[in-house]
Amino acid sequence: MDYDAELDATGLLCPLPVLKARKRLSALASGQVLRMRATDPAAIIDVPHYCFEAGHTLALTQDEGDVQVYFIRKA
Repeated sequence: MDYDAELDATGLLCPLPVLKARKRLSALASGQVLRMRATDPAAIIDVPHYCFEAGHTLALTQDEGDVQVYFIRKA
């Protein structure tokens, strides 16, 4: 999937992956996509919840070994 920005949140624990995603998304235009990599086990719950609450679209999730990859389309 194509993306406009990337965030490496590997090694960070809750709530830092979501807080950093929120900051990075604020710099993007509506419709642009952020690719975020995270290893925090709570991100599996936190990222979809954040997207729902903020109105963003969680376009795709993938596993790359121990890393979860999230593609978030800004509302």
